[in-house]
Amino acid sequence: MLGLEKVNYVWYASFGSNLNRDRFLCYIKGGKPEGSDKVEVGCKDPTLPIGEETYIMHYPLYFAMESDRWQHQGVGFIGLKKDKKQRTYSRKYLITIEQFKDVVKQENNGVPLDIDLDEIMEQGYKTVEDSWYGTILYLGDEEGYPVLTFTANWDLDVPFHHPSKEYLSMIIHGLKSTLGLENKEIIDYLSSKPGIEGYYGRDDIEKLIK
Repeated sequence: MLGLEKVNYVWYASFGSNLNRDRFLCYIKGGKPEGSDKVEVGCKDPTLPIGEETYIMHYPLYFAMESDRWQHQGVGFIGLKKDKKQRTYSRKYLITIEQFKDVVKQENNGVPLDIDLDEIMEQGYKTVEDSWYGTILYLGDEEGYPVLTFTANWDLDVPFHHPSKEYLSMIIHGLKSTLGLENKEIIDYLSSKPGIEGYYGRDDIEKLIK
């Protein structure tokens, strides 16, 4: 594990709509993502990520709650327990620590947060705000930088809720254009996820792929 006193950057590992680079950059530069109902304020430092790569997280992906940003329907979360059998596709972005904190703040509706990343890395994860994306997880180190993401603190013990077509389309676009997955891989990947399974069939997902 790395100490942050010598590290000015962290990898932010996205797993929901931020798989789509254009959507994520609205958190950096500000702006309204396609399909979203909210304009993002952006980071104090609007510098673009200095690196990005596809990343596999061994945590389960599911969809739940009703988001004001996304047509009052479900959005993506990951469980808190690592499971080698689970493979959640992610796009990790190398951004400054302050940018990461600003991204977390925006995901939590602008609420000021006390984020001690050294403590989070020591513990594995920590809830800094009792909110949907107020729990920050430390996923390990890659290329000399810590990998971090954020999710909810309730794990998989909430009712699942299907995402809107707009939100799911944003994820699909990220999987296809940013991660380079083939159509069948995307359909196989999403069709079995809690919150999607039983609501979107394989044909429904295929229709959203552009």
